[in-house]
Amino acid sequence: MNKSLSALAFASIAVLAASAAHAQAQAPAANAAVRTERNMSLDLANRIATAAVAACSEKGYAVTTTVVDRAGTVRAVQRADNAGPHTLEASRAKAFTSASAKNTTLAMMENTQKNPAAATLVYIPGFLLVGGGVPVKVGNEVIGAVGIGGAPGGHLDEQCAVAALDKVADLLK
Repeated sequence: MNKSLSALAFASIAVLAASAAHAQAQAPAANAAVRTERNMSLDLANRIATAAVAACSEKGYAVTTTVVDRAGTVRAVQRADNAGPHTLEASRAKAFTSASAKNTTLAMMENTQKNPAAATLVYIPGFLLVGGGVPVKVGNEVIGAVGIGGAPGGHLDEQCAVAALDKVADLLK
């Protein structure tokens, strides 16, 4: 009886080992369907927003800054004293546009002005093709974007966004 229990136990272990080996052989194919993506933390989003408002304030611009994650979802917003009420939605739309297109909104605006085929981009819901939206990248991977509204020109909003990203560059590695 002990011999048959031992044989049964040995056979069970062999079947389990074969099943585990089969599952392990199948794992790489199954895991290829699951992606790992980097995204920004709330702390990083707040640091970018703070640095952007500060960069514009140093130049005398009262702005609103919105930081979105890779999906275009708002992570942080800061509105400087005396920033116009319209700057809140403008900064959000610029950040969303930049994250979605993985490009600066200034470059997109210039492209639509030069390329009649791109002119229809302005009709995409939620897009705002005015300077001031800049992607947040880790290497070449876009993990979000910052949008600024309120400086006297989109190119100045963009300068503040770039200055903010320069300030947190050590966190984007």
